[in-house]
Amino acid sequence: MENVKTKILLVEDDPSLGPLLQEYLDAKGFETKLAEDGQKGGELFFKGTYDLLLLDVMMPIKDGLSLAKDIRLSDKHTPIIFLTAKSMKEDTIEGFNAGADDYITKPFSMEELLARVNAVLRRSSKSRSTDSDEVNFKVGNYNFNSEKQLLQIGVNEQKLTTKESQLLRLLCVHKNDVLDRSFALKSIWQDDNYFNGRSMDVYIAKLRKYLRDDSKVEIINIHGKGFKLLVNN
Repeated sequence: MENVKTKILLVEDDPSLGPLLQEYLDAKGFETKLAEDGQKGGELFFKGTYDLLLLDVMMPIKDGLSLAKDIRLSDKHTPIIFLTAKSMKEDTIEGFNAGADDYITKPFSMEELLARVNAVLRRSSKSRSTDSDEVNFKVGNYNFNSEKQLLQIGVNEQKLTTKESQLLRLLCVHKNDVLDRSFALKSIWQDDNYFNGRSMDVYIAKLRKYLRDDSKVEIINIHGKGFKLLVNN
């Protein structure tokens, strides 16, 4: 049986360091994708599945801290290690507040990086083995399993399409809070253009139909911002 490689997303704008780190990690048995800035890194993240993220802090277009905050809105668990030339205590705290699991200051040795990566992956594996709230959600009288793409109320079951399930999961993660329209589009459709926006509106209408059997549950429009999944007690 072929071994499944651990997938790493590396976001590093240094044209010398990025390819070097990618080559080293691949040589150590990882499967590494490289992005040269935070925007491209976000696009790769939302299109794929990764076991660990290595994010440079200071990057053009979108910095690593902003990218991490965006990712943490929909993904609380994929571990993040920041790579940075900064060493001030305040920057370290800011990194952890943005969702970092570890923080390594440049210059660093390849051996240190590898040790940090393996340590974070071990901690992440233990955490995930006991974590089930990632896929199971309680929405009023409904039970929603995003992995099985199944919405249930009583004996009634509704099988969801992939995009319906992805959108409902984002709404559940942001339950009783605003789900930013642009963020949802980029997360699911990878682009917040007009046509994708119209498509998302159709999916929102479908989800409202699926959730109509519980009067305490509703999806409302927040003008100029996005949507909110309201669950009234």
